[in-house]
Amino acid sequence: MRRAQRPAALVAVVAVAGSLLLAPPAAAGPELPEPAPDYCGDQCHHILPPGQNGNATFADLVSHLLLGTRPPHSDDQIQKYDDLIGGYSHLTTDTIREFFNDNSFGVEPDEVERIYQPREDVTIVRDKTAGIPHVYGTTRDGTTFGAGFATAEDKLFLMDVLRRAGRGEVTSFAGGAPMNRELEQQFFAVAPYTEQELQRQLDSVAAQGERGAQALADARSYLDGINAYVERAHRGRYFPGEYVATGHVDPITNAGRIEPFRLTDLVVLAALVGAQFGGGGGGEVRNAIARMELHERFGPERGEQVWRTFRGENDPEAITTLHDGRSFPYGTTPEDPRGVALPDPGSVTEQPLVHDAYGSALEPADPDSQPDADSPRPATDDPVESLRGLFDDGVVPGGMGERRGMSNALVVSGEHTASGNPVAVFGPQTGYFAPQLLTLQELQGPGISSRGASFAGLSFYTLLGRGQDYAWSATTASQDIIDTYAVELCEPDGSAPTKESGFYRFHGECLPFRTVERENHWTPNLGDDTEAGGYRLVSFRTRYGPVTHRATIDGKPVAFTTARTTFLHEVDSIVGFQMFNDPAAIASAQDFQRAAQEINYTFNWFYVDADDTAYFNSGANVVRQPVVDPSMPIVSDPAYEWQGWNPADNTFAEVPMSAHPNSVNQDYYTSWNNKQAPGTAADTMEKNAVQRGDLLDSRVQALVERGAVTRADLTRAMAEAGVTDLRVERVLPDLLRVIDSAPVEDPDTAALVGSLRDWAAEGGKRVETEPGSREYAHAEAIELLDAWWPLLVRGQFEPALGTEAYQALTDVMGINESPSGWQNGEPGLQVGQPHQGSAFQYGWFGQVSKDLRGVLGEQVPGGFGEPLCGGGDLGACRDVLLDTLVEAAAVPSERTYPGDADCEPGDQWCADALIHNKIGGIAQDKISWQNRPTYQQVVEFPTRRP
Repeated sequence: MRRAQRPAALVAVVAVAGSLLLAPPAAAGPELPEPAPDYCGDQCHHILPPGQNGNATFADLVSHLLLGTRPPHSDDQIQKYDDLIGGYSHLTTDTIREFFNDNSFGVEPDEVERIYQPREDVTIVRDKTAGIPHVYGTTRDGTTFGAGFATAEDKLFLMDVLRRAGRGEVTSFAGGAPMNRELEQQFFAVAPYTEQELQRQLDSVAAQGERGAQALADARSYLDGINAYVERAHRGRYFPGEYVATGHVDPITNAGRIEPFRLTDLVVLAALVGAQFGGGGGGEVRNAIARMELHERFGPERGEQVWRTFRGENDPEAITTLHDGRSFPYGTTPEDPRGVALPDPGSVTEQPLVHDAYGSALEPADPDSQPDADSPRPATDDPVESLRGLFDDGVVPGGMGERRGMSNALVVSGEHTASGNPVAVFGPQTGYFAPQLLTLQELQGPGISSRGASFAGLSFYTLLGRGQDYAWSATTASQDIIDTYAVELCEPDGSAPTKESGFYRFHGECLPFRTVERENHWTPNLGDDTEAGGYRLVSFRTRYGPVTHRATIDGKPVAFTTARTTFLHEVDSIVGFQMFNDPAAIASAQDFQRAAQEINYTFNWFYVDADDTAYFNSGANVVRQPVVDPSMPIVSDPAYEWQGWNPADNTFAEVPMSAHPNSVNQDYYTSWNNKQAPGTAADTMEKNAVQRGDLLDSRVQALVERGAVTRADLTRAMAEAGVTDLRVERVLPDLLRVIDSAPVEDPDTAALVGSLRDWAAEGGKRVETEPGSREYAHAEAIELLDAWWPLLVRGQFEPALGTEAYQALTDVMGINESPSGWQNGEPGLQVGQPHQGSAFQYGWFGQVSKDLRGVLGEQVPGGFGEPLCGGGDLGACRDVLLDTLVEAAAVPSERTYPGDADCEPGDQWCADALIHNKIGGIAQDKISWQNRPTYQQVVEFPTRRP
């Protein structure tokens, strides 16, 4: 953000604001603690944009809005992160530090910015480079207390917003803006718990032996640290200024309250993180509707073949993280499934979540536009009034509650590296926010020795990072741990039920739905002018989980429910993360796998030390009845329930550790949320013949075949894949083969084809002509493909599928996930979340490729059989491709890139640009699109502990 110079009078106004809310006082400096043993030898690096500091006082907010300044360490990693895209091609091992920060243990004396002790048994050192807290505890309680204190210093308001979101209470905290309503409704629908249920989950963990009891003790001291900071910051007037904007604290008198954190807030935050990143499955109702439409269109046999190809459950052409010849069957459809509960056509309706709405709550909760990620200059220089309307678009960005399946990993065993030691470049992509959802830290104390990233509010352990002589990371795996059951509705008096009935049948009894509610009311506040309103959020719960839809089956009313294996077990993973941080628990790759097994969310875990690499796919994988099809709704009958299921506490028989995809010292591992292993069913339609993981796998495989792989090699491979358009590298060759089956006679059309061919010949990258130009090389070809894709996919498939089946399949998975967030639906319909960085995870890329290869006469494993494009005729299909290409060339730029609050219509670079969405009042500058992890490590350990 660039601001013009403001007059001296305004500077004086900001100075007055600063006198009202002071910065935290500097404590007397204790001695610098000795660093913990570190076996990485300056070969561990990491990066997390935009910056570590996510707290801005009232004075900081006013200064940002009026002068364009930002608090220290709030933006000092974003430029280094962005620079890699322009500099990766020249990267060497010696220049990694130009794009990543040092991730060694400890702080050199000349790098110390501040040393302080929030209590006597813990010392916190902040470094000058990024302001990261290095926490040294003389007791274990002191260590986790310090972690809580430091995290609250950096991310207090973010943590507060997230705990409200997880509870479904954002509007009563921050105002009734549509995006606040959208967020609380999305998260409440996934995890509608009572306070007693949250507490029971903590009690359950504490009962898990010595480690469980220690985890609860660690959580308590962590919470004490958070609340100690809350109390001191409020009293000292250096709390986040967003509490002023939301009306919780008066900026003049300091009257008001920042609510202390409770232990149950940690369960809520864990549920929120798990819902976004650690789930898999669900969507069975949409699957059923699409499958039924295909059966209606083609008949049962041919319709099933087309469905299975689109579904790609176990696509033989899909790349897999494990490629050592082993298979790990899980979640697949049996040959003759029983207990499938297919709804009557047209009978499905969503279960209402909102009740008794009034006032502004009667307006749609779905925001009609993306909020402005910038911070427009206020119309007044008055410090308090400058915050007026700061959160009119919501205190959180739109789409934040959507499930995310991102992150990537590249790991090469020492057998194929230049040094003989394994190398890794890996990290999670958790979206881009300001402040970031993740927070950086180093923790050193009894039984804890780690450095890396954690989700703010859950950082009493490092969740992703490194230990003394090992490092680890994860990608979202999304194997199927969520099933949909159809429960028969009933009336206790024996009368005929309707779709609106409040009772359901369970094991022969007619039981009432259990309801869990949140009552939210709001009035206008300084930051959010939304008029007064309110509603009740009501979740209808069954023994099989919350109700999501109602329908009829053979004319009988039913409710569809979501049965999730992690429901009522949101914090069970705490023991696994505790082990990751304990050097005594992790002495080998096998130790790490045993720790990862304790994590019940669905992640692909990767490990490296000086000698070994390892992979383990975690998750509470349930043992289903062998006749059940987990991709379809299931009849709620004991014969089809999970094996060993106890509805009282949602426990069940779990797949043994050995049956989870796992490996030690495979030649290399890559993961970009692709298929884990042969036999492991995809939970959605994207894990098929073309998936973005192909971009990594092909590059890393080539490096391994060459040999002598370095950290720089892997970093370049990751960065190049991160700017490459998947469609160009993996689908355009098939499109060109069809087009090239006959000469293109029209010169204008030939020129269009030539532009795409030229772009592909130079790598199919979406990069600037030079860093900072904000113009793409091959801009016209990029725009052409972006405009062509929705026309192409519809023209290729809709005539054969029919409109109803085509639209039902797009409801299961969109046809595209472009960098701009547009060009994802039918022509002229823009859907998706722009500026999110992550791209090409979802889309009909494999389906397009399979069908085109079938048209060309190839035998396609897992293909459609009879091709769909052009009725299977090569000439007719070619006409479809060329006709839609010519049509795409005529699409105005303003329709392809329609613009939003941050970009003018037609601005291609800006449409793709990565924006850190505000959760609070501090905005960040746009950076170039890049499809890479948010937090990223580059690691190579030369030695290990004796």
